[in-house]
Amino acid sequence: MKEGDTIPQYLGTDAQGKPVQASDFAGKPLIIYFYPKDSTPGCTAEACSLRDGYDTLRKMGYEIIGISKDSPASHTRFAEKYSLPFTLLSDTTTEVNQAFGVWQKKKMAGREYMGTVRTTFITDADHRITHIINKVDTKDAANQILALLK
Repeated sequence: MKEGDTIPQYLGTDAQGKPVQASDFAGKPLIIYFYPKDSTPGCTAEACSLRDGYDTLRKMGYEIIGISKDSPASHTRFAEKYSLPFTLLSDTTTEVNQAFGVWQKKKMAGREYMGTVRTTFITDADHRITHIINKVDTKDAANQILALLK
């Protein structure tokens, strides 16, 4: 996906196992962030930064949605442990990751594997992408987003 594209309708599965559609957020601009795994250091830092900036982003009209390959049960534990006030969606099949283009070949310790590339997409109220953050500052993700939106 690139700036100007409209996001796909299907966004993942919520904590109750219910499919979530972009139309569930009709008329609201979105911050959709893809992250590799619940409760890992970088992903926790990013989620907590967004939690801390949540009220400011909400006052600007934005809804925040986190998406990873983790299960709904994992998301529930993660959200409860860190008091995350926003929606976390599961994409266990990587269908949504692939639609957004963030399911890519990665390398670590000389090993190649497919995984989620940490990326944030910001949309307008019509769900057209206005900004893409490829180099996410996990410890300061909320301020990184706010700097773009000012």
